[in-house]
Amino acid sequence: MRFCTVLYRGVESTARHKAPLRPLQSLNHVRSASVALTLTKPDNGPAVDSLSFSKAKIGCFFQERPVLKNPFLEDALLRGYLKRYMPHEAVVSDLCAFGEHVANKVDGWGRECEVSPPQLVQYDSWGRRVDLIHTSATWKQMKDLSAREGLVSIGYERHYGEWSRVYQMSKLFLFSPSSGLYTCPLAMTDGAAKVIESLGISWPVEEAFHRLTTRKPEYFWTSGQWMTERQGGSDVANGTETVAVPQTDGSFKLNGYKWFTSATDADMTLTLARVQDTTGATILGSRGLSLFYAEVSRDESGQLKGIEVQKLKDKLGTRQMPTAELLLDGLPAHMISTEGRGVSSIANMLTITRIHNSLSAAGAMRRVVQLARDYATRRKAFGKLLKDHPLHMQTLARMEVETRGAFLLVMDVCRLLGREETGIATEFDTHLLRLLTPVVKLYTGKQAVAVVSEGLESFGGQGYIEDTGLPGLLRDAQVLSIWEGTTNVLSLDVLRCVARSSGMVFHAYFIHTKSLLKNASGVSALTPAVKAIQCALSKLELLVQDTATKEPSFLELAARDLAYSLARIYAGALLIDHASWKGASPADVYAASRWCEQDLCPVATNHERGCYNPGSSHDNAALVYQRTHHSTN
Repeated sequence: MRFCTVLYRGVESTARHKAPLRPLQSLNHVRSASVALTLTKPDNGPAVDSLSFSKAKIGCFFQERPVLKNPFLEDALLRGYLKRYMPHEAVVSDLCAFGEHVANKVDGWGRECEVSPPQLVQYDSWGRRVDLIHTSATWKQMKDLSAREGLVSIGYERHYGEWSRVYQMSKLFLFSPSSGLYTCPLAMTDGAAKVIESLGISWPVEEAFHRLTTRKPEYFWTSGQWMTERQGGSDVANGTETVAVPQTDGSFKLNGYKWFTSATDADMTLTLARVQDTTGATILGSRGLSLFYAEVSRDESGQLKGIEVQKLKDKLGTRQMPTAELLLDGLPAHMISTEGRGVSSIANMLTITRIHNSLSAAGAMRRVVQLARDYATRRKAFGKLLKDHPLHMQTLARMEVETRGAFLLVMDVCRLLGREETGIATEFDTHLLRLLTPVVKLYTGKQAVAVVSEGLESFGGQGYIEDTGLPGLLRDAQVLSIWEGTTNVLSLDVLRCVARSSGMVFHAYFIHTKSLLKNASGVSALTPAVKAIQCALSKLELLVQDTATKEPSFLELAARDLAYSLARIYAGALLIDHASWKGASPADVYAASRWCEQDLCPVATNHERGCYNPGSSHDNAALVYQRTHHSTN
């Protein structure tokens, strides 16, 4: 028995023949644009020659896909960093085992979260309001995994003292690109725990703190962060309309509209609101804002207490995570800050979530580099593997250098946070943490978009195909420069930080950055890199001194370039420092050298070009809003 497949002008038909068929000519010569006759192997008969595109008609070549291997074992910089600062066998063993689990199981869960996004059901079949957000089974598995692996709790158990945060963030670094964005609710959970800890672990938030920091999946809670309203994102002082109505038992009921609530399926939330007095009046500005704790629960009929889910946001990326618009209609809540001190009370939360954001950026960069590196050993083009094309390897090397700089920036901020939380931070450490948190967040967010985009390009057309899972890396990376403060907002935050510390943050920055270069004196290959950092530092110091005589508009125009300069110089110093220790590799030295070849102090370069002169603002506006004048004749 055999089958004969006939293609006639694009129409396929298959006929079953009882008698054996004999081809009229060799199949290799059948090349008709209108008709192609293809024969297959007879049942239990001899093989019949066939065309390469017979049967399924797609040929016999299939490109090997990139393989995700254990991300811990594949990351030489991470392992070298931990060997230098945390040579604990238990930590290394845990991260190695977790990395294997990420590669073999968790990454698949993350992909399932991507292809099965949350769905909102507002009403049941009988018209009753239910506001159910359905998430995938793997999203729920991510929650249980996060508890068991201590992805939040490690930072609060503090078994490793000042290095506990580095341990926690190293584990999240491995998890983040495979997590299906579950690191976002974890960031807010960590931030909420930090706020509660700083305000005091007592009623009504004592149980919540223990739930946020437990390793027991059945007891674990995640927290939302419901700050953004219609009028503003970062400008919560002027954009918050939600009011808190006092109740006779000392609690409050919240009424307002939250425009953007991340991880809406959380078990609790922290949010800002304005307390109404007996006349219904509220205080405007930041002085009128207080911080409230609310649990997300349902009444006996199954309806949410004081919450209506208006819609889920249709986002460019982060589709795995439910983000919603919420109407708060009498949501029971407790004030946990001093009245009118809500904005200052969430400062610790912003520190934590910005660090998480930076970590996700570095993790995304590391993941796309790992995949691109593996793919280069599998993909052939123009007669040889991609890894044998010098230009391709130059591109991957540039991506690697950016990734290394980002990783060391993030880990140093985690180090400083750990020192602060264990009570051993110096005044310089505190100043550095305050300055570097927004700097690292804004810089790594922009790095991630560029590196991940370049990474997708290294896969050619497959980097643009959805079912490879690669485009999702870029979509998700885009949020990193937006969430928790855009680049410009954080650049202005750097200026506020400088002003509030009377310039002490700069003093701490310059002293510590210079100290990072000391160990490089014995490594001659690092001499050009050290000189580049020293030159950039000198330019930056001169510019900082010069700003004392400048108009405020000068600093605002220079703010973004100033933040970039702080990040590039500091990352370069960290790379040099890491390349100088006794366990450093030639690759560490090369990475430091390559990083320092760029313009390390763009704020000085652009100042010399006159980019911040008094007339620049007018010229910028005229350029942006130039109109073409059409003749009326």
